[in-house]
Amino acid sequence: MHSLENLCSGAREVAAMAADVIRKGFNNSHEIVHKGTVDLVTEVDIASERLIRRELLSRFPKIRFHGEEDGGDDWRHGEVWVVDPLDGTTNFANRLPHFAVSIALCNDGEPVAGVVMNPMNNDVYHCFKGGGAFVNGTSIRVGTQSAMNDALAVTGFPYNRRENIEVIVERLKIMLMHVQCVRRLGSAALDLCHIARGVFAVYWETNLKPWDVAAGTLLVHEAGGRVTRFDGTPMALDSFELLATNGILHGEAMRLLAPTLTR
Repeated sequence: MHSLENLCSGAREVAAMAADVIRKGFNNSHEIVHKGTVDLVTEVDIASERLIRRELLSRFPKIRFHGEEDGGDDWRHGEVWVVDPLDGTTNFANRLPHFAVSIALCNDGEPVAGVVMNPMNNDVYHCFKGGGAFVNGTSIRVGTQSAMNDALAVTGFPYNRRENIEVIVERLKIMLMHVQCVRRLGSAALDLCHIARGVFAVYWETNLKPWDVAAGTLLVHEAGGRVTRFDGTPMALDSFELLATNGILHGEAMRLLAPTLTR
């Protein structure tokens, strides 16, 4: 029986191996496939996922696996690794050096351990339930901003944005009128890491998938932040709607988003 700390340590080792594959492929010409109108996958996503699957199953053969690209076991039941082998593929495919490997261990659909690694600067975030949140071995906490005007916020534009452009722009407009400023960086996993370490104080996004957020949401919780749906109800990994904050500003962020929830 492995402890959560040992499982997290193994996941960190595997994430570093996958990050090396990604980093080595960064400047190559990529075989880009469109999964949707603007949803991309490259040969490096696939290579990273297959390496992660192989290495995790070698270390922990009794724990099942679900990855973004090749699928796998039902992540809602039992112990399952939930993996995004390259979160931020559009950035990677365009040689923008901001993307991540995300590995989470879920137990009956709830994240209990997580690792997120940025291959381009080697930042490694890790956490396990009840154990705190860390970057490169140093403990991190969410920010202490108590006024929206002092809050740097972040969001993402979902792959179905062309069908939902009005409400996406409305939410962006509302936030731009109240926060210090808004960023859009292209990796949900890293956005959550930056909430956890106090860079951003508010993050909202829709149409996210379990592998995008499983590790990052646990990291935010362990760093003292809060993650819910836009209306404050609990966020399951397949809720497709996420509001993450430093906790202090959560109620105000909910109030600002409330007029858009009927759209």
